[in-house]
Amino acid sequence: MAGTQGNQGNSQEHQGNSPADQAREAVVEAALGRLDLDAKTRLLAGQDMWSLPALPEIGLESLVMSDGPIGVRGVRWTADDPSVALPSPTALAATWDPELARRAGVLLAQEARRKGVHVLLAPTVNLHRSPLGGRHFEAYSEDPYLTGRIGTGYVSGVQEGGVGTTVKHFVANDAETERFTVNNVVGARALRELYLAPFETIVENAHPWGIMTAYNSVNGSTMTEHHYLVNEVLRGEWGFDGFNVSDWMAARSTVGALEGGLDVAMPGPRTVYGEPLAQAVRDGRVEEAKIDEAVRRVLRLAARVGILQGAEPVVTALPDPVDGEALAREIARRSFVLVRNERDVLPLKPGKVALIGAAARDARVLGGGSATVFPVRTVSPLDGLTAALPEGSLNYAVGADPNTELSVFDEGFKLRAVCRDADGNVLGSESAPGGQIKWMGPGLPEGVTYDRLHTVELTGSFTPREPGTHTFGIQGVGAFRLTIDGTTYFDDVQRPAKDDPFITFFGAPVPRAEAGLTAGEPVDVSLTYVVELAEGDVPMKAVMFALAHQDPQHDPDDLIAEAAEAARNADTAVVVVATTERVESEGFDRSDLRLPGRQDDLVRAVAAANPNTVVVVNSGSPVELPWRDEVAAVLLDWFPGQEGGAALADVLTGAYEPGGRLPTTWGSLTDAPVTQVTPVDGELPYTEGVFIGYRAWQKEGRTPSYAFGHGLGYTDWTYESVKVEGSTATVRVTNSGTRTGREVVQVYLAPMETDPERPVRWLAGFAGVEAGPGETVEVSVELPRRAFEIWEEIADAWAFVKGSYAVEAGRSIADLRVTTTIDV
Repeated sequence: MAGTQGNQGNSQEHQGNSPADQAREAVVEAALGRLDLDAKTRLLAGQDMWSLPALPEIGLESLVMSDGPIGVRGVRWTADDPSVALPSPTALAATWDPELARRAGVLLAQEARRKGVHVLLAPTVNLHRSPLGGRHFEAYSEDPYLTGRIGTGYVSGVQEGGVGTTVKHFVANDAETERFTVNNVVGARALRELYLAPFETIVENAHPWGIMTAYNSVNGSTMTEHHYLVNEVLRGEWGFDGFNVSDWMAARSTVGALEGGLDVAMPGPRTVYGEPLAQAVRDGRVEEAKIDEAVRRVLRLAARVGILQGAEPVVTALPDPVDGEALAREIARRSFVLVRNERDVLPLKPGKVALIGAAARDARVLGGGSATVFPVRTVSPLDGLTAALPEGSLNYAVGADPNTELSVFDEGFKLRAVCRDADGNVLGSESAPGGQIKWMGPGLPEGVTYDRLHTVELTGSFTPREPGTHTFGIQGVGAFRLTIDGTTYFDDVQRPAKDDPFITFFGAPVPRAEAGLTAGEPVDVSLTYVVELAEGDVPMKAVMFALAHQDPQHDPDDLIAEAAEAARNADTAVVVVATTERVESEGFDRSDLRLPGRQDDLVRAVAAANPNTVVVVNSGSPVELPWRDEVAAVLLDWFPGQEGGAALADVLTGAYEPGGRLPTTWGSLTDAPVTQVTPVDGELPYTEGVFIGYRAWQKEGRTPSYAFGHGLGYTDWTYESVKVEGSTATVRVTNSGTRTGREVVQVYLAPMETDPERPVRWLAGFAGVEAGPGETVEVSVELPRRAFEIWEEIADAWAFVKGSYAVEAGRSIADLRVTTTIDV
């Protein structure tokens, strides 16, 4: 086997060698030479929540960063500044299409430029080590190769649009419990073969302009101070020449961070850099030359994105404009994974359809936490199917509501945020359509300053969509006054439940009022917050709170009975089940894999009433499906983005086939081989080594609900043969069905000689192919050299493992159709 790792995506030409790169470097060096120590250290500290300071003396504009990865929020966390919302990263990975990921990146660069953003804080390429990871919806896959391929496409697309990326979270940030302090103990083989591998692939093939280092420690050193992994591996071995920014509030030590290779400590202005870093130089604890290295990398980034005077940006001709709504819809339908389809119940046949589930009406299109953006519109499954099906053929029933707590971003509110000083004078205002305030750093309304701000009032109206007792509540900490329809229900201080600031930021709202309301009749609402800014040495000033709401609660048994009756009177029943923000979000891991509320009972009742029951699973990562063999079809639609309902209608009606394949194994928590995400005495040992995901399932001999790579379409495929020449596997397949379709041909390697230290088999390559009915096509899949290598701990190097291998091609790791053997 003479092949190399090769191009694993639509990569850019490596920066640093062309005349344009050399010219940029000359400008960078000249600018660096004109800065004094204080200016340099100030540049590395950030000036606020999202940006670095401008330095007019060298022609440097302020560099602006923003959260992703499904959209570009910008510097203001508000629904008043909407963004395109693409499907979740798990959905993007389910397409198994690096080119589609590249197109997503191009769109996000377009969005970033529209919002004045130079660097996108994405993608997340941590792995699905355990299904309990609370933030898995924001990462791609359990497999490092698939993750690297999708991430390469994404980064390439964003940077083709002239916007930088920060591949995150470097490294082993695979769970949320105690994430600020946990020490993850990871063996060298697992670290290299699994957790570092996607970063290495992206650095080699997409040449990202940034990396974000994580909160956690790895093998005793916090990642913001990890000299070996940052300076020796990332920059030394891999040749990474971009900038390294901390996760927000992750940097802890001035000298340790600089020695460990951290360039920028965010957010500013109060960080371990800035004045403390300048003083460290004056005290002789840090060499100014090391500060120059960090500043050089920041200036290089500024030059690449076009905000350093005299330097030509990397991208001078922007890509053609992208239709965000159309691309969001395409990615969604290409991501949906049909895991079961008995009697070809899908596509839907003509007739009456009962659509059931609270998530069918109030769609959950994205995960919680810092990945949140605010789309200008959201198409629910009810919206999509109403538009797609003949008039009068669709009937809707709630069935069971997974939301057992109050929710922010609720419908029916028309609110403004009014800012006042201590004397009650209005300083400024802005609309707050989602009822949530998250002002950080400079994100205040026009005319408002932190030194004068005393209260913020969310005021306006709420129009109920159903009659009964409505519950209102407050998310946040501090003094509040809540008034509904002229009655003050709460006028007191709400205190924090936990120390983690992200729990306060993203935590559950507290119910504070119950009011009987009439459907369609608006009532006045007001929530006033007395602003208390954190005192002392805090990294940023912020105002964060929200007004929350819950519709009247009904007897679950009655709702399920009504849904079953609706199903009984329909030709097909479509049940949408979902997780909630209290299940999948940032800041906490999951305690189980069950669907919240009475949704399992709902599915069973509907399936008993109608044999043609289709279940749509609206979750960003695996959930248990105990009824999966009792229903006709199961379709996974992830968090499908703003156009999810339209895409769902496309797939259910057969206008398009579901294109997704599982990027991670779905199974029960009882059977899952790796479940430990809670540290003991501050440490979390990765005792499973290289055996996570399908590697672990196969080692343990356990059968999951649905295997890695699984996914059905609306046609059938016959695998004819696989042959290998050099480093290329050629797979011959025939569309043996009745309609045009797309297949993801997956190629796995399995060593013929059993080795307990290596997986039974692993993904070595894949490629998508389209064909019409009866058409036979050949697809070429490159087998990278790395697929035959292991990390040799004694030699501290990659070792090519010679021997005989089965090269297996098929539809999933559990459905391999053709095999050949090679000797390498």
